[in-house]
Amino acid sequence: MNVSREVEDLLRELAPQVLGTLARRWGDFDAAEDAVQEALIAAARHWPVDGVPAQPRGWLLQTASRRMVDQWRSDTARRDREVRVAIEPDTGTASEVDDTLTVLFLCCHPVLSPTSAIALTLRAVGGLTTAEIARAFLVPEATMAQRISRAKQRVAGEELSMPSPQERPARLRSVLRVLYLMFNEGYTDLTRADLSDEAIRLARHVHAADDDAEVSGLLALMLLTDARRPARTDASGTPVTLADQDRSLWDRARIAEGTALLDGAIGRGAVGEYQLQAAIAALHDRAADADATDWPQILALYELLERMTGSPVVMLNRAVASAMVHGPAAGLAVLDDVDGTLPRVDQLRAHLHELAGDRDLALTHYVRASGRATNVAERRYLDAQVARLSGGPA
Repeated sequence: MNVSREVEDLLRELAPQVLGTLARRWGDFDAAEDAVQEALIAAARHWPVDGVPAQPRGWLLQTASRRMVDQWRSDTARRDREVRVAIEPDTGTASEVDDTLTVLFLCCHPVLSPTSAIALTLRAVGGLTTAEIARAFLVPEATMAQRISRAKQRVAGEELSMPSPQERPARLRSVLRVLYLMFNEGYTDLTRADLSDEAIRLARHVHAADDDAEVSGLLALMLLTDARRPARTDASGTPVTLADQDRSLWDRARIAEGTALLDGAIGRGAVGEYQLQAAIAALHDRAADADATDWPQILALYELLERMTGSPVVMLNRAVASAMVHGPAAGLAVLDDVDGTLPRVDQLRAHLHELAGDRDLALTHYVRASGRATNVAERRYLDAQVARLSGGPA
């Protein structure tokens, strides 16, 4: 199906709105989500040929409603449901209420694992098909279908409404965590920029509705980090380290927007982990070149972030900052306390051993890192380091 970017963006924007209306009307989130997916597929097939209808949300709602009627007609309880639907407004008239945030909060419910929440969010709010999500996570479509189905079943009994003021802080933390993980999934895999873009789009929705400082911090972090995307690979698709990137390629508009969000968030309440990470990203983005990076300040922020979160990933980043401030031996000492099975540990050890002048140990760790690479671009980069240190062809 050849769908223009404009139509694709419109479908993603409308999907949660239609889902919210349908799920509330029928009281069945699982069936409503399936019906909306079928309506989206129908739109992707017909709109490029017939043109976008004058009321696209109404078109989707009517098409999805027909799918629901067809699906439920044979159910033993159809009479009660048909009575309930009969007293609702005409299905061709779409409510003007935007249910995007309501559906997002449901998909990021704390009862779901982060992986399940991301998958359900991408399907119900992002409008991606199960096949597209499966490709993003490198699992068979059947596996992803089961994961999404189980997630929908777990939230099936939850009311489709925004959380109460008492519940909202905890639910908001779940939403931010899911969007953060979604962004990282897309940013780490150099071929999945669409996941990062979707995370940014949804973070903008949350930010527009909530002036929480951590919401601003998360959106700032995403923008300040994603601004470097154009320089992260060379012409062949091989990753380029931050120190070696052509900073003239960085997206200055995103850096300016992210910096403004961060400046507005600081001082509006307790400083949280996303604001700290955004502050670190801003220090990198403000440096004219790698040598101008304020590594002592970055190290101080990572030390504070580690005390706040206890995250082993933060400890990895603190090791890099320690090496840049105090030398590679200091970075390697930090790594002694890190779980050796974590991603990037061998690659970081290799880099620090090379900085310390031990090419043999660096080569050993680059070989290990290559064997544990999770995507082609990463493996290509690590194999090039192995070839460089061993004297073989790159």
